[in-house]
Amino acid sequence: MTNKSKDDTLTSFKSSFEKLPDHLLTEIFIRVPVSEWAQISCVKKQWASLFREEYFWQAALLRTYPLASQAKRWPGPIPQGLSRRRYAALYVSRHIFALDDEIDEIVGHTYLFLKEQLERSTMPPPSGILHGTIIDQFIACGKSRDMAHELASQIWLAVLDNLEENEHTFLILKRLALEGDVFLPYPYSRSIKVQWRVFEKLFTDFRDCFNHVDYYDVLCCAKSKFQPIPSAWLGY
Repeated sequence: MTNKSKDDTLTSFKSSFEKLPDHLLTEIFIRVPVSEWAQISCVKKQWASLFREEYFWQAALLRTYPLASQAKRWPGPIPQGLSRRRYAALYVSRHIFALDDEIDEIVGHTYLFLKEQLERSTMPPPSGILHGTIIDQFIACGKSRDMAHELASQIWLAVLDNLEENEHTFLILKRLALEGDVFLPYPYSRSIKVQWRVFEKLFTDFRDCFNHVDYYDVLCCAKSKFQPIPSAWLGY
């Protein structure tokens, strides 16, 4: 086959593919790996619009997470959202937490909620309010106090590990470290693991962001919470 014939065939195929109706494009795209979706949506305005449609995400949800189509009671303060939000929550649960049971979607929604609240361009709510919302969500969904505390800790740790390394994240972590201790009954108290991770990231990933005053303020807070503290945290 000559190059001209190949080009004509490819052109004909491209033309035919672009004329496909949206419902057929949807069936094709939901079978493509999720990692390719962002690139596909940049090809044409029509395709970008398709990825914003509720029916696309309903189809993707049904294909990837068929059990999610079963209606479930959804109590608690964190909203479930539409199909795109539910798809993201289930994706997070499977790929970050490796969960695949009745609590997976709750964990995913809670992760997205906390991450978005912390990453808000304006001042996020105090961490105590955010943590209390997470605990209330799990308790409202029937989890025990111990389970709510453990899941909340896992979510905090995952969010802290997945924040972008930029100035905004540094300010978030510094605020979390310097927030005054407020006595809260179990399970509303954040775990030591979560508090430790905040300081660990500040003194390792963001050490160069400190000025002298900030460094010694945060170090003082760390010493008041943990004894002993790692030698790697010392030395501005």
